[in-house]
Amino acid sequence: MEQLPFDLHEVKEANPIANETTSPPKDAVDPGLEQLVTELIGHVADKWTMLVLEVLEDNGCQRFTQIARHIPEISQKMLTQTLRRMEREGLLTRTVHPVVPPHVDYELTDLGKSLGAAFCGVWLWAEANMTRIESARRKFDAGLQAAKG
Repeated sequence: MEQLPFDLHEVKEANPIANETTSPPKDAVDPGLEQLVTELIGHVADKWTMLVLEVLEDNGCQRFTQIARHIPEISQKMLTQTLRRMEREGLLTRTVHPVVPPHVDYELTDLGKSLGAAFCGVWLWAEANMTRIESARRKFDAGLQAAKG
């Protein structure tokens, strides 16, 4: 199992929202759940999945070429891999219509929509902290420039 770049339990302890609910002690966390979370972070918390989620949420059912038009920087291979992974995780449905040439539609499932809603929290956090993040970046970059010369 891949290791997370952070301790999930420490994040729960430091998160005021998590503190509002009762978190089980570290040794009581279900190892199966911990493995699932680790896998999901690796599979769905990537740039392409987030962009596909957004395209399908904003535009509804889409064909492969329509999705590709909305995300011009994604390669056909990466879009194919992303859509397959999302289908495997239950985030979208792939419907093949028996016509020539083949017509394939992709649409978010309720599970995919709920993941999109969960990631809205990151968007809201970024919006609320944008000024602080930009300030920290400027300070860091200035420190790098000062160190160089």
